[in-house]
Amino acid sequence: MFEYQFIRIDFKRLSGNPKEDYRDVITQQAEDGWRFIQLVAPDFVTSGVGVGSYYKLIFERPRS
Repeated sequence: MFEYQFIRIDFKRLSGNPKEDYRDVITQQAEDGWRFIQLVAPDFVTSGVGVGSYYKLIFERPRS
């Protein structure tokens, strides 16, 4: 069995850049025993402007 963690990274409103570097988040989570699975941008298509407002990072690790 695995447990999962979902981390949201919002974009800055004016620049559209992520508030955090996803690479730093993935590295930190790996140090804590989480395995990176996928990055998704759930609202990219539905935002109406061709850009999303956040990423969602998905991690897993064996359940203790």
